Amino acid sequence: MKPGPQLTERQAKWFATVKANFETRSGRSLEAWVEIMKTCPETAPKARQAWLKAEYGVGQNHASYILDAFNPAAQPGWDEPAELRAALWKEAGSLAILEAVEAVASGVQGVISGQRKGYTAFSRAVQFAAVRPLKGGQAVLGLKLEPEASARLSPAARKESWSERLSATVELDDPAAVDGEIARLFAAAAERG
Repeated sequence: MKPGPQLTERQAKWFATVKANFETRSGRSLEAWVEIMKTCPETAPKARQAWLKAEYGVGQNHASYILDAFNPAAQPGWDEPAELRAALWKEAGSLAILEAVEAVASGVQGVISGQRKGYTAFSRAVQFAAVRPLKGGQAVLGLKLEPEASARLSPAARKESWSERLSATVELDDPAAVDGEIARLFAAAAERG
């Protein structure tokens, strides 16, 4: 699967709605938020996002939109999927795992892969799976399944930046771990999505 700003029709409409309703929902224009960001004592993106939430009650999606406008050169944007992918999947081991998951995804009809800043998403009408790198050349795969669907799955142990619908996870330490069982679980999650 090639990386890209590929979104399902539903996702594209949702992002357009976030942008169109931003000022109404956030209470300020994007330009006003950029001015507010100039007063932020934090320098790291996640810390800035947390500051926006703590100080102004801004949610993750709006905070990301504000931060992208405040510092557009900080990291690649959604319209630069190859750069997002390269920045996120730096470790060869993690990249090999992603490629193994993408190979599984290519065998499931109607799957769209989209690169995000912190993970790679897999969708049909809605997102049903995501994978993000872990330190040491590993990765974690999140699926829209109940953890009881397989002994290999665990409940999501931490709040991930991907959809809360992905309630089952499996840590993958090698591309060979993306085996027939993972392919079956991936396909089952796609059917549920």
